Amino acid sequence: MQRQHQPLVHFAAGTFLCLCLALSAQAQNPAAPPAPAKDKAVTMHASGTFEVKLAPQAAEDGDAGLGRMSIDKQFHGDLEGTSRGFMLSSAATIVKGSGGYVAMERVTGKLKDRSGSFVLQHSGTMTRGVAQLSVTVVPDSGTDQLAGLAGIMTIKIDAGKHSYEFEYTLPVTP
Repeated sequence: MQRQHQPLVHFAAGTFLCLCLALSAQAQNPAAPPAPAKDKAVTMHASGTFEVKLAPQAAEDGDAGLGRMSIDKQFHGDLEGTSRGFMLSSAATIVKGSGGYVAMERVTGKLKDRSGSFVLQHSGTMTRGVAQLSVTVVPDSGTDQLAGLAGIMTIKIDAGKHSYEFEYTLPVTP
């Protein structure tokens, strides 16, 4: 029995192939412009709370156990702003308490005294109830006063309340 190819699989495979080709061409092209010189950066810490709304999106035929959701967040504390994004998840496992998700979200607002936007990339797994989560800033996704932002966000959920700890670097402003 042959499975039908799904648009998401084609999109992911196509994106991966384009990224690989671009990186390969850049590595092989000596005329490619050099990477910009890195400014001095300082490591900082931000923390606060957030509310999240997840809205299930329509599943396609053959997507048993796979989920797709939109993400809307409101951040408070050292990061004041909103985010919008999408999540793909799977609980299609034979062991209860196991699954995984990936997500991308664009955060727009003010991080301490700097305004702009940036993209967070999530990758999470649950193995028999034990969670592992990575939330990182997508390189070079920072805009305006957040250009050059890099970092890792830790998300905590306690009694249904969400909070974050954000270790990040930003170029020093002159």
